[in-house]
Amino acid sequence: MEIYLDANATTPVLAEARTAALAAMAEDYGNPSSVHGTGLKARALMDAVRAQARRAIGAADGQVLFVSGATEGIQTAVLSAMTALRERSASGAGAAATVLYGATEHKAVPEAIRHWNHLLRLGQQVLEIPVDHRGRHDLDWLRAHAPGAGLVCTMAVNNETGVISDLPGIAQALRGSRAFWMVDGVQALGKLDLRLHELAVDYATFSGHKLYAPKGIGLLYVRQGAPVTPLLAGGGQEDALRSGTENMPGIAALGAVLSALASGQVFQPAHTLVHYRERLAQALRDAFPDIVFNAPTDVSVPTTLNFSVPGLSSRLLLDLFDAAEIRVSGGSACSAAKAQPSHVLEAMGLPAWQAAAAVRLSFGPATPAEVIEAACERIRACGESVRANCLGASPAGDGPVPRLTRFVADAACSYVVADPAGGRCVVVDPRPELNESLMQWIRCRGLELAAVLATHARSEVASAAAALRAALAPAWSATEALGWPVGVESIALGDQCLTRLPGLPRDAAAYVLRDERQRCWAFVGDMAPAATSDRGARAERDAAAAALQALHASVGGGGALLLPADDPDERFASTLADGFGPALAQPPAAADAGEAVDPVALSPSAVAALLETRSDLVLVDVREPYEQRLGQTLEIGGGARRWAIPLSGLVEALPDLLALPAQTPVLVFCRSGNRSARAAAALRRLGRLRAYSVSGGLALWPAAASAVQRPSQAALPTPAA
Repeated sequence: MEIYLDANATTPVLAEARTAALAAMAEDYGNPSSVHGTGLKARALMDAVRAQARRAIGAADGQVLFVSGATEGIQTAVLSAMTALRERSASGAGAAATVLYGATEHKAVPEAIRHWNHLLRLGQQVLEIPVDHRGRHDLDWLRAHAPGAGLVCTMAVNNETGVISDLPGIAQALRGSRAFWMVDGVQALGKLDLRLHELAVDYATFSGHKLYAPKGIGLLYVRQGAPVTPLLAGGGQEDALRSGTENMPGIAALGAVLSALASGQVFQPAHTLVHYRERLAQALRDAFPDIVFNAPTDVSVPTTLNFSVPGLSSRLLLDLFDAAEIRVSGGSACSAAKAQPSHVLEAMGLPAWQAAAAVRLSFGPATPAEVIEAACERIRACGESVRANCLGASPAGDGPVPRLTRFVADAACSYVVADPAGGRCVVVDPRPELNESLMQWIRCRGLELAAVLATHARSEVASAAAALRAALAPAWSATEALGWPVGVESIALGDQCLTRLPGLPRDAAAYVLRDERQRCWAFVGDMAPAATSDRGARAERDAAAAALQALHASVGGGGALLLPADDPDERFASTLADGFGPALAQPPAAADAGEAVDPVALSPSAVAALLETRSDLVLVDVREPYEQRLGQTLEIGGGARRWAIPLSGLVEALPDLLALPAQTPVLVFCRSGNRSARAAAALRRLGRLRAYSVSGGLALWPAAASAVQRPSQAALPTPAA
């Protein structure tokens, strides 16, 4: 069962709202501008909902317009205020010099201000109203700047943190100012007792889909006497202030939600919502003992929790929660895909790591108690998965120790070669940005650091290596230039052996790793073909070619996989014949000559068609172990072999995947289809042309099964098993 805790992004449509919308389409389908009976019924319905909206937002007078949502309402309000400011200036009535908006506003507000300031050629200075560490506006600053302001924009409740603005305090700070005041009320509807008639708010915007109505319907409140410049001109609907035939199904659905809100029977009372928040907060503390909550609860709505966990990125936490089928977000849903630190938390002055690692959990006021209880159980399961897999500040994990793991940050690659039985490991090409993860990974698994090796004499690698040695092995033995232990011919790591490639300059090195199955990897730094194929100096290229020729002779053929220090194209590995001068070895077996290459991403129907023709399919789960542990998997039927190969361990499994018969299809999946597409593309570059990705991953798979806390290791063995 999916547990949806991202209500600040959108909400499911209330059953009563769905019924009302369907009735409006089936029965009250008239155009409210028509004067016949069917049109008059639609008009009556619209007027009744408008009256409900007035009561919900506390607007005894003024205008309430139906719009498509908050963005349209914001655009209309900003355009109206700025047009009025231009007219004031043209009439000689005095021009305001600045436009002010809260530093934690939703991006729709500053973008609208910049847009209309530019198009209207106003040249207004646009300033952010600072907030304190709790996320509330600096009223002294606002009071000082209010006399010169033409427009002030603030929100009632912050969408990322749930912090409630001091609207009466803002009104007091603006007293005596001629500035227009716009309030973004999106997150306040249904959560606060709104009384707009008691405040000097000129414009207020609301969006239906944040409170159980469908997307595409919203409200714009305009105070009596405030100017309005229509954003849409045309047929003159909404008193010629918002042209376009009204969205009657949306209006009817919104009316049903407002009726439910007024009845007090559907939405939970405030004390129940506070209890829900405390239950969820305690579950989060149990799961992540070092958790930091980013907003104070005494000035926040009870339906939002914003938190960060030391050592865990927001991306990792989102993948973890999604694997448990808990839907949360990394901040504003509108900017979540951009993977940037939260501007809201930055404005509050929180440390950079908190702003970058923040996760938002939000539920709606109609959420039933059983959903909260199920969410708490799964959150604790997420914490167990984190501890088992040595993430964050976990002291020790109980999962298997991978023998070759790749760590990546901004295309920079570091590797750990481990001997699980002997309890030793070697790090190759550490980077400062990866050191914290490397240290935690090694410490949690109780491994002894045997060596820290570099393939090149980069200062950042040298500093990272020194930090690793100081933290994990202060009594370090003497080493040569790039970290190789003095007087050692090879480094034994259980059934794996690491050697140096001879004949390289002093400031470069390559290391060859072989295991008992004669699989072979080479850590070649910048010498990898993918890294050197478009680089400058001919002499450097020739030197790399000579080194690779030596590697070819060393491994006795073309079976080595070359692992780069930088991988901007996400190739993961290359071969001795991969796009670098004359071929040194034959490429891996490919499809028959002249055969068309299939698309990488396959839809569920295409997967079904593939299964009808191939019974030897290999299904590969490239999610990380902390996700696999939570149990959601891909159910495709048939007798497909299943391998658990996390993306961080793909380089270890590549030899086994490439050794499969040429016609064997490999189907890769993950949560969203992103990681699996990258893995499948890498396999194809290496010659595995029958590698495919599940389009949309588990998120779009129609028959994805889930079972929280079902261990995946037994169901999804690694290739070696």
